[in-house]
Amino acid sequence: MENICSNCKTNITPVWRRYTLTVEEAAGYYHIGENKLRSLIDEHPHENFYVMNGNRVLIKRAKFEEYLDQATAV
Repeated sequence: MENICSNCKTNITPVWRRYTLTVEEAAGYYHIGENKLRSLIDEHPHENFYVMNGNRVLIKRAKFEEYLDQATAV
């Protein structure tokens, strides 16, 4: 269920329902540092858990959760 911001009258989709997250959002959601997320992306350039939007990295939430399920250490 989406919440409506009373001040701005826009829909706010909860993080757990979004398809992609910014690095900052993913860091807070997964309790992994931003630098660590960026290094994971640099170390795994052919993984499918992120997408580039120009020069901005967006983490695919469900795919990243699958990656974390397979990982033994982060």
